[in-house]
Amino acid sequence: MIGSKPKNLSLYKLALQHTSASKESVKSGFRESNERLEYLGDAILGAVIADFLFKKFPYKEEGFLTDIRSRIVNRESLNNLARKIGLNKLIVFDGSRKTVLTHKSMHGDALEALVGAIYLDRGFKYCKKFIIKRLIGPHFDLDQIILTNSNFKSLIIEWAQRENKALRFEIIEEKGSLHNKEFIAQIVIDEKPFTTGSGYSKKKAEQAAAEKSCEILQLK
Repeated sequence: MIGSKPKNLSLYKLALQHTSASKESVKSGFRESNERLEYLGDAILGAVIADFLFKKFPYKEEGFLTDIRSRIVNRESLNNLARKIGLNKLIVFDGSRKTVLTHKSMHGDALEALVGAIYLDRGFKYCKKFIIKRLIGPHFDLDQIILTNSNFKSLIIEWAQRENKALRFEIIEEKGSLHNKEFIAQIVIDEKPFTTGSGYSKKKAEQAAAEKSCEILQLK
């Protein structure tokens, strides 16, 4: 999967250990899971892709580069990528403790943790090569990503500006427990409720409401 034999196999085992299956270290008492590696891998993945896009599109503005990077590293994209490379078959987790939220993010989190493990095991240069050659190159069509605007929130905001409409997003309801909360977002146009959408983060709820608005307004 990574292109060569690991030097420190324990790093990769830890990268695939979901927090639901965390184990307490005898030495430190700290419950070990892939969360710390996920944090590290997230930063490295973002930096490598930012550098890659910066060099590939030398005449594009910051907003374009930010948008393309976010489409590559968003949770749904990373979840899909983890499944494509077979990472989903290797993750160790406690199925009895799995919630809707962990199910939605577990694969992408493990992919970020894997990047963190590769960085610690083989160094930045090798890790960068892995990201570009084994993740971005084979699995992302940049031309298609550019042509497909899935940021419905941006589309509806741009529409409102063109049509001189007053538009705002508001969270009107929160449901569920602290660790499994669902948000309901509403789009208000010219002080009139237009559409609502739900998601397991405020951002996803707003995107869901924006997607419905785009469908109604035929902006997709």
